[in-house]
Amino acid sequence: QVQLVESGGGLVQAGDSLRLSCIASGRTFSIAAMGWFRQAPGKEREFVSAIKWSGGSTYYTAPGEGRFTISRDIAKNTMYLQMNSLKPEDTAVYYCAAALRSYYSITSYSAANDYDYWGQGTQVTVSS
Repeated sequence: QVQLVESGGGLVQAGDSLRLSCIASGRTFSIAAMGWFRQAPGKEREFVSAIKWSGGSTYYTAPGEGRFTISRDIAKNTMYLQMNSLKPEDTAVYYCAAALRSYYSITSYSAANDYDYWGQGTQVTVSS
């Protein structure tokens, strides 16, 4: 079992920055990759970014590319999402997820059903 605890969300102005954290516990040695998803009211959950736990390969979708940075600290079992230049369109509940299945390409970790464990979500609200 893997447990994920997220933090770092909040209410900010457009152009501000936030740093989300996700601490993994339990059988963390089994994690192959971790990722961030977000879901706005009335919309489908969408992929934001992913990182391989061992090699550190990263993958971003267009909305966050150039503004968001995903990273991980293996010693602390923690994944981060640094979000800069936030826009109102970034407003959503952000979810941390962990995947056990090992894919060769980090781009394979872009669907929700690729992940086995999820955090509770943290609210990010960006005002104009």
